[in-house]
Amino acid sequence: MTENRREEALTAFNRLLTIMEELREKCPWDRKQTLESLRHLTIEETYELSDAILEGNMAEIQKELGDLALHIVFYAKIAEEQQHFDAGDVLHGICEKLIRRHPHVYGDVKAEDASTVERNWEQIKLKEKENIKKTVLGGVPASLPALIKAYRMQEKASGVGFDWEHKGQVWEKVQEEMEEFHVEENKGNQEKMEEEFGDLLFSLVNYARFAGINPEEALERTNKKFMKRFNYMEQQVSKQEKELSKMPLEEMDHYWNEAKRKA
Repeated sequence: MTENRREEALTAFNRLLTIMEELREKCPWDRKQTLESLRHLTIEETYELSDAILEGNMAEIQKELGDLALHIVFYAKIAEEQQHFDAGDVLHGICEKLIRRHPHVYGDVKAEDASTVERNWEQIKLKEKENIKKTVLGGVPASLPALIKAYRMQEKASGVGFDWEHKGQVWEKVQEEMEEFHVEENKGNQEKMEEEFGDLLFSLVNYARFAGINPEEALERTNKKFMKRFNYMEQQVSKQEKELSKMPLEEMDHYWNEAKRKA
């Protein structure tokens, strides 16, 4: 970023802070918002940003980043009014954290690859929180969706050295969990089937991590692909004045295969 663009960014941020102050003073809706009332809106904005990233839509990414910036400023303003902290405290806090957790950049620690940086990050994080008795997995939010939570727990465990040595071992674990699931399936034990299926999913998430794949993003891409193809199939069937629910599976497969070729 050039010096001029940096100045423009600072000017824009100051403008946002000013607008937020005016809205809290003059707008009835903005004035009544609380940390709690904004929470679900922030989650929604985060998912909208995620969608824009997966679609590769840079204009939407820019827009959604602006929405999230608004939320950050909004939370900080409410906290400032309650005399807890302000936007400056938030920004200084993250700056200090980044400096502490990047000793290979701001200190004399050596880190030649990303995995070393990740391990150092987790170890530094644990040391920072020794006095408040934080566990390795304690920083994983309880409300995260299960697939993301599994991925983050595995990353954090790996950060302190608890991990498989190579990808082949993980694949063997996937196969082992698949066999254990089939055993319980054949027994018809629903509770054990669910437990073993969970173990199978967890091991697949682990394998995805070793393969350099984010399982949440991979599954969401497949969801979008399925939706696009299913919508195409539905549209084609509708053009023929037919109904999917009354159509034999073989005929649906014809339209599905056409959707795969075109959508």
